[in-house]
Amino acid sequence: MFGKSPDAGGAGECAMTLDGAVVRPGLTLATVAVVQFMVSLDLSVVNVGLPQIAAGLGFGAVGLTWVIHAYALTFGGLLLLGGKAADRYGRKRVLVIGLGLFGLASLVGGFAREPGHLVAARAAQGIGAAALAPAALALLTAAFPTGRARVRAFGVWSAINAAGGAFGVLTGGLLTEYADWRWVMFVNVPMAAGALILAWRGVADGPPAARDGRPDVLGAVLVTAGMTLLVFGVVRTDRHAWTSPVTLTTLTAAAALLAAFLHVERSTSRDPLIRLGLLTGRSVAGANACNLLIGAAMASAFYFVSLRLQNVLGAGPALTGAMFLPFALTVVVGSVLAVRLGHRLAPRTLLTAGALLTATGLAWFGLADPDGTFVTDVLGPSLVTGTGFGLCLAPVVSTATAGVAPHETGTASGLLNSSRQIGASLGLAALGTAAHHRTGPTATPEALDDGYTLGLTLGAVLLAAAALVALTVLRPAGPPSRAQRADDRDVLPARD
Repeated sequence: MFGKSPDAGGAGECAMTLDGAVVRPGLTLATVAVVQFMVSLDLSVVNVGLPQIAAGLGFGAVGLTWVIHAYALTFGGLLLLGGKAADRYGRKRVLVIGLGLFGLASLVGGFAREPGHLVAARAAQGIGAAALAPAALALLTAAFPTGRARVRAFGVWSAINAAGGAFGVLTGGLLTEYADWRWVMFVNVPMAAGALILAWRGVADGPPAARDGRPDVLGAVLVTAGMTLLVFGVVRTDRHAWTSPVTLTTLTAAAALLAAFLHVERSTSRDPLIRLGLLTGRSVAGANACNLLIGAAMASAFYFVSLRLQNVLGAGPALTGAMFLPFALTVVVGSVLAVRLGHRLAPRTLLTAGALLTATGLAWFGLADPDGTFVTDVLGPSLVTGTGFGLCLAPVVSTATAGVAPHETGTASGLLNSSRQIGASLGLAALGTAAHHRTGPTATPEALDDGYTLGLTLGAVLLAAAALVALTVLRPAGPPSRAQRADDRDVLPARD
């Protein structure tokens, strides 16, 4: 199945032939790393600049969350369509299109003059990310199909993913304080251009799958609209009670749209957005459930910690970003540790331990005292949370795509990214609303701190639930076998 290509070369890199296409694992990994760093950075780079964005464009306290929701919802809602498009039309082609749209939307967003302009640009960024993220992950899955090479590749991917999210906060703080908040959008443009060149020249694309039917665009519209209404209904509980006609009508409409999505997927004559049977596997279902809970907890944690540092502790944007550095570094450490332990421990074990450790860190954040010290109330919980989060990333990705048929790797990758983004949006909506209710009408530093504390504590509960899912749903599969490790030496470059 695999063989060394006669034209393999360059820096000692080994090439493989996969389904008729020459795949150079090193170049593929480099491209995917740049893409993932950019996507992850964009999820967090705006967080530190939120107070300045609100002041500059006139956002309200609750409306400001839509800067996050607009990206997360279109990203998460359309990822399944993006994964299907990658499998159907070619992963490299979809990756290039997504990068172009992402870069253009970032440029337009930097010139926003009204709240609606920025929200629309963020939504367009999400559409681009929904195309490029599953295509990139599917390319990585194809280049590293099994064994130790796969563990190492996904470890690099998870470290870059984590570093992008964490360093996005630092980058956002520096740009906001020393340039302008608009640069949190502009910064994506050169990265998208660089990734586009690298993907165009360095990634070989295999032949697309047979086109058995037209894409299920209706399913994508239904699931995105349903999730948007669901988040909207939760967020609006700051004005309308849970039992009010407005809230009940909105949530009922959201449930109807999501039910219609499931019906369409079962009965459509088109190529379904997702084969529902894919969700019956314990690995896919369990990994995505964990991913949704982790995404809900961590997106909310970034939001609450960033606002607490500025609105309660009085740190400026740049200092806030610098305070996130320990978290960023320990996420990378945790990811590297997951790679090392991945050769000895089952993914389920790593994921459970990582989720519990992250839950401990968020609970510690929740106990922070506004009059406390940096070491005990910021640094300590950052180190624990970052290490645990890093341990989670590689196992959940590897588990969610393990054993999936080659023609569905794009779909499985899209599903995994979708669960993370939808979890992020739902988690921020629910936890943000709970924190807003706890804060009350008078936003004093003390009241704000009470709200942030509640949000972080609820995040710890979500991570504990993720650990429980990993322990009870995922199969206790072992680490890569010696045979798999031996096979990897035939296809992996000798150097790290």
